[in-house]
Amino acid sequence: MYVQRHAVTVTTASDGSATVYSPTVTGRLSQIRYVKTDFSDGVDFNITAEATGETLWAEDNVNASATRAPRQATHGTDGVASLFAGAGTAVQAPIALANDRVKIVIAAGGDAKTGTFHFVFE
Repeated sequence: MYVQRHAVTVTTASDGSATVYSPTVTGRLSQIRYVKTDFSDGVDFNITAEATGETLWAEDNVNASATRAPRQATHGTDGVASLFAGAGTAVQAPIALANDRVKIVIAAGGDAKTGTFHFVFE
């Protein structure tokens, strides 16, 4: 299995906002690691696939470095949600991107502050 990591450093504008993009990637998203540098406490993330707008990580009021392993619900060929037998819990699978970029939108990050996001794809 080939695994690739893309690190993207984000620097906010004076109003605490930023929008940046990763390089073009193809693969299944395994994890996102946020490494806090000096973003203000309470920073808001909205991380999506650029082409489709699919949410990869959306979280408000983040105060510390964090790792997330985003997954999406799966469905049968008839469009019905796949569920684990008995418990009725949704079956989830990694999110795949194909020749796409990751779009990172930051709010409430502070004036000219930075943070880094590591995206791991299989």
